Amino acid sequence: MTTTLSVPPAEAPDAGPVTSRTALAPRGGRRRRLALRLVALIALYALWEIAARVTRNPTFIPTPGAVWHQLVQTSTTHDGVRGYSGHLLIEHLGVSLRRILVGSAIGVAGGLVIGVVMGTVGWIRVVAEPVVTFVRALPPLAYFSLFIIWFGIDETPKLWLLSIAALPPVAVATAAAVHAAPAGLVEAARALGAGRWAVTRDVVLPNALPEIFTGIRIAVGVAYSSVVAAETINGVPGIGGMVRDAQRYSQTDVVVLGLFAIGLSGLLIDALLRTAEKRLIPWRGRA
Repeated sequence: MTTTLSVPPAEAPDAGPVTSRTALAPRGGRRRRLALRLVALIALYALWEIAARVTRNPTFIPTPGAVWHQLVQTSTTHDGVRGYSGHLLIEHLGVSLRRILVGSAIGVAGGLVIGVVMGTVGWIRVVAEPVVTFVRALPPLAYFSLFIIWFGIDETPKLWLLSIAALPPVAVATAAAVHAAPAGLVEAARALGAGRWAVTRDVVLPNALPEIFTGIRIAVGVAYSSVVAAETINGVPGIGGMVRDAQRYSQTDVVVLGLFAIGLSGLLIDALLRTAEKRLIPWRGRA
């Protein structure tokens, strides 16, 4: 009896260090990634500064200081001039984000409906799949001119452009995920008396959510990359319109500032989508 009682104390000391090492491992990896990103940013900044000083042509490569100066100028009011073209930088960005939000929401909603129908009804999939693929292959500017002829130069053609750009990725991802739902789970649900809608709602869609969310992230990225094309006509206020207007007057520092605003806000939106994905789909990546 004394021999069996002496075994647990011998195992207890080894459990503590293992647990502490596994708990500290993610922190070390996170710090390492942050350090690498910081070093990469410093290196890119140094290369940018060197390239600007070597070329000595601010129209070709503006210095980081010139871009920072434009950030201050476009974010404040100086000598009676408010921002750029009468709007602050945050206002340009806010208008573009609103357009992207509305256009992406319409495109994602339409893509979800079309994708679910394509994935569950065979003959609709045969008919609609080539159309969706055709639209996905078209560059945004190809049909933006048509929207201007139809709807004018106000907000309507811009929202149509962003909606059409965001729809195909969601439709394709949703249709593929719904069509590939596990047959065993579907048959089990039907054997329990579930109808088509109940099977789709309770079995197919939860199983397809990871792929659907990937399609949504791609759709938002496509819509964001299309905003400059959407704002080429009557795009001010708007970050794409600001970039387009600055390009006409060879204001490269304003163009670079606009690109930074688009890229950084895009990173923020993608980070928010990743966070939402982890909260809404906690089972993703788990067996």
